[in-house]
Amino acid sequence: MPDVRVVALLSVLLLVACGGDPGNGPVEVKWDRVACERCRMVLSDRHHAAQVRVREPDGHSRVHQFDDIGCALVWLREDPSREMKAIEIWVNDWRTGEWIDARTASYVPDQVTPMEYGLGAQPDPGEGTLTFEQAKARIFEIEQDEDRHSGRAVHRTH
Repeated sequence: MPDVRVVALLSVLLLVACGGDPGNGPVEVKWDRVACERCRMVLSDRHHAAQVRVREPDGHSRVHQFDDIGCALVWLREDPSREMKAIEIWVNDWRTGEWIDARTASYVPDQVTPMEYGLGAQPDPGEGTLTFEQAKARIFEIEQDEDRHSGRAVHRTH
């Protein structure tokens, strides 16, 4: 007769192995059901979404989901302590919808995106693409110029 504790331990390990959060990387999105952490729009664009996994000092992590890479980066900037934690940033490849590392991605400008930051991510550089740092700077410039998330668009002439 097997020891009850061994059976219980094996059951728990099986449950952990078969489901739940893997602890790193992007998670499955419940499209058209989950709201963006920043702007509260429902995630429905499968080619321009983003996820940020924040790892706490105790080793646990939480994934925050966004409808646009712009929302994710503005959300990170709003609380500098978030950037000080171990984080992963994932974006959809605008062509395939596959998740790719946002920091190593190249960004194609002039895309139609949910919050109109206009950047589509792809894993490979191409003519006219932006690096992650260039994309970040562009997003922060748009946010400053247009105050997109306050509901008070401020269109300035340059």
